[in-house]
Amino acid sequence: MNHKRFLLTIAALVIGATQAHAADPKATIADLDARLAKIGTPRLEGVDKVADKEVPAIFFGQRKINNNFDVVDGVRKTHQATATVFVKSGDEFVRVSTNVLTPEGKRGIGTQLARNAAYDAVTKGQQYCGPIDVLGTAFDACYNPIKDAGGKIIGVSYIGHKK
Repeated sequence: MNHKRFLLTIAALVIGATQAHAADPKATIADLDARLAKIGTPRLEGVDKVADKEVPAIFFGQRKINNNFDVVDGVRKTHQATATVFVKSGDEFVRVSTNVLTPEGKRGIGTQLARNAAYDAVTKGQQYCGPIDVLGTAFDACYNPIKDAGGKIIGVSYIGHKK
């Protein structure tokens, strides 16, 4: 094998490995959670308007996540994945930061996490990874509960790779 072909083969292997890693839901949710943790400890403070709903304001450190899209958009750019931060509001989880689009092409903020296997898992403090329908589209997804410093579930992080 000549040197040029060898380098092209190595490049193809590296690109293939990178693409395989990029489509790994568990690796992508770990990246989203790490990005959020780097900002600071999660907490609820006050209320905020998201779409047409008044919901608790979720913060990581000093940064309010409601209506702030830099972290979820960063996950889309890095992993070509959808990402959402939900806040717990009563018994529901409401999208307060997302790159998931509605059929009308708008961010799906203010919409609720469906009562599905992911909802059941995160309300018990467990991760859910598997197939899921998000606003009418099939994804390979992962959801993690977000807990405050005292261990109380205050939200959910989500990522999805379109099937």
